[in-house]
Amino acid sequence: MYRFLLTPRWWGINLFVVLAIPFCIFMGSWQLGRFEDRVDSHRSAEAAPDPSKQAPVPLAELLPVSTETSGRQAKVSGRYAEQFLVPGRVLDEKDGYYVLAMLKTDGGGGKGLPVVRGWVAGDVRGATPPPAPTGEVTVTGALQASENSQTDGVDNSGGLPAGQVGMISSSTLVNLVPYGVYDAWITQSASESGMKAVPAVAPQGSGLDLKAFQNLGYTGEWFVFAGFVLFMWFRLVRREAETARDLAWGILTEEEAAEAESGTAVAGPAAEEEAEGAGQGASSTPVR
Repeated sequence: MYRFLLTPRWWGINLFVVLAIPFCIFMGSWQLGRFEDRVDSHRSAEAAPDPSKQAPVPLAELLPVSTETSGRQAKVSGRYAEQFLVPGRVLDEKDGYYVLAMLKTDGGGGKGLPVVRGWVAGDVRGATPPPAPTGEVTVTGALQASENSQTDGVDNSGGLPAGQVGMISSSTLVNLVPYGVYDAWITQSASESGMKAVPAVAPQGSGLDLKAFQNLGYTGEWFVFAGFVLFMWFRLVRREAETARDLAWGILTEEEAAEAESGTAVAGPAAEEEAEGAGQGASSTPVR
């Protein structure tokens, strides 16, 4: 009865099932692994000392930025150069903007380090950044990774007025200044007059955020897909076996069996006789 499983048609179906189920299980396990990694990272971040309370260290010792160095206090010396405003930034549930200054460092071949001097409430239109300190300065602040299009508050639509940037990123700032830019930035710890210090944010992927639970949801979806493939295979096998049995018992003709395999609903002989009888009855009814 199950010899049909060895036909070329069923070889293709069986091959698909054999490949699809392990693939779904692999993808589900991979998504589950990503969720577990985020959980472990979250636990490690909670157990680690508060980065903001650790002693400042030179910037070079914290680069490149990682989940371990993000938020650490960095100190760097240099001279302030160009300044920009970063619109659309919310702090304490109020709209405002960042004041961003480029610090040309003494080391690193004169590369510029973006420094967020502070946050100002209000509309950025018509605003100008307050003058930056002149001469050699030493800045201390929390180290942060370059922003990207997924960072909260980022404006990557373009078309901002001169003197404004929508994203604190080396890839953006390097096009606005005539020198190299570090792939990092710091938010100044000490507040300046008229500005509020911007608190550091946790590095992406280090907490149980929405993306972490999306990974958990994807895990369930992939395992459901694997179960659905197996369910459909058993259903098709059962349907094919029933068709073969009916054909062997003479309940179906070969033509009807072929139609049943193709998914076409086939009426039995009794239904055909009933339809013929109904047709004859209709033809014998006199037309008035």
